[in-house]
Amino acid sequence: MNRALRAATMGVLLLSPVALTACSAGQVTQTASQERDKTGGQGQVGELTLRQAQLESPRGGGYEDGDDAELVLAIINTGTEDDTLTAVEGDGFGEAEISGDGSDDEIEIPAGSTVYIGEDDATVTLTDLDESLNTGQYLELDLTFENAGEVTLQVTVANPEEGLDRGEAFDFHHEEEETTQAE
Repeated sequence: MNRALRAATMGVLLLSPVALTACSAGQVTQTASQERDKTGGQGQVGELTLRQAQLESPRGGGYEDGDDAELVLAIINTGTEDDTLTAVEGDGFGEAEISGDGSDDEIEIPAGSTVYIGEDDATVTLTDLDESLNTGQYLELDLTFENAGEVTLQVTVANPEEGLDRGEAFDFHHEEEETTQAE
């Protein structure tokens, strides 16, 4: 092998690691700061992580003034101590009825576990809504835990699991026909 070819080969071998590492040096990828698709509100307070907070999808597509709405929520306790959901407050409803494992007014969140509100005998019902609410609209709720403290979540009305039947289409030309006939 001649001297020029050997020098070129050595140069490529020595510079290729530098060139390859420079491609990502000092840059943040776009996907590193993006969160995957999640439904519902989320938050964290102390050792508790709250996920998928939403109001159960109402039958008929929307809640009417005075209706009750069920909260659906996952609470993950990553700590070593049990905690307790003691209060849910906010505007837009009368009161929050909390019930869990045969206990009224509180829900136990054992250490190292996940509690699903809306399932497993743990429920939170927002009574007597002040206004009608449709899919995508939200209420702001303050949840208070005995040890972790308070966290505020925006809780949207969930999408229906099944499509709703559409009503009759609005006839935009009906008024025009009446005007033409009157002339």
